[in-house]
Amino acid sequence: MKKKIEKIINKETILYIFFGVWTTIVNFGSFVIFEKIFGSEYYLIANVGSFVCATLFAFITNKYFVFESHSWEIRVWVKELISFVMSRIVTFLIIEEFGLFFLVSICRMGSLKFGMIDGKLAAKIILAFIAVLANYILGKFLVFKNNKK
Repeated sequence: MKKKIEKIINKETILYIFFGVWTTIVNFGSFVIFEKIFGSEYYLIANVGSFVCATLFAFITNKYFVFESHSWEIRVWVKELISFVMSRIVTFLIIEEFGLFFLVSICRMGSLKFGMIDGKLAAKIILAFIAVLANYILGKFLVFKNNKK
């Protein structure tokens, strides 16, 4: 049992969680800023802007610190960037963008209030947990699988 726990909770997963928290801060912070700029009715556009900011931050931290892919070869770097961005686009569109639309517009979560958090931000928080797990799996087994140097 201890070996199974050590296999799950290790340096890599701790760093992923640490930088994931910071990526989430970048994501949510830029979402609030973009929503103020564009207006609350354009929450999906604000979500796209926050996705771009968070994805760039996450790529750099995941590449160098979490999955320790230190190759500076342009071929490796470009391949990693493209596969990282593509995998994030897939989870973004399916989990975050469609999920946000579904929870806010279909389930009417946008009209709810959870203390100081409005329904849109609460929906984003719920979806972030799902996206983090999917992104870790894709990063570990697809994007940075054999590029440690």
